[in-house]
Amino acid sequence: MAILEIRLLGDPILRRATRPVESFDDDLGRFVDDLLDTVYAAEGVGLAAPQVGDERRVAVIDVGELRDGTEAIVLVNPRVVERRGEVRSEEGCLSIPGVIETIDRAAEVVVEYQDRAGETRTIDGASLLSRALQHEIDHLDGILFIDRLGPLRRRLAVREFRKALEEKGIPAGSA
Repeated sequence: MAILEIRLLGDPILRRATRPVESFDDDLGRFVDDLLDTVYAAEGVGLAAPQVGDERRVAVIDVGELRDGTEAIVLVNPRVVERRGEVRSEEGCLSIPGVIETIDRAAEVVVEYQDRAGETRTIDGASLLSRALQHEIDHLDGILFIDRLGPLRRRLAVREFRKALEEKGIPAGSA
């Protein structure tokens, strides 16, 4: 297992739609374990494959209290099949550190996905789980949470991101 490098805003892979997983093998299992190790090391709630430079349609989420993998949800080839209600809440992203914005999302979602063994499953998410499911599936479609902001707020968010990187001594690049 390994801690993978999290790609930051400006990396082109974050803007590409992922490809469906067809092979549920040991390589996929190792990759899922690496995603989990990475999200826990970064103290995040979820992580999608493009955020670590991979184009597979895979994400992991853990909104539980234990944060030890026992409550982790592994999403392979997920898709939202139902949305209910709307809620406005703060959201951030490991690929856009230093930026927290208020985003409108569905209050509840039903997501169909495959687990790491390829079994088809359905999950009904509300509250933080709903937000995390939508956020990670957006990543798999090449959408970042700041894309859900108006043009002015999005420009300000990018400016905040660049400032946060500069404060850490990291070049902002093409973000």
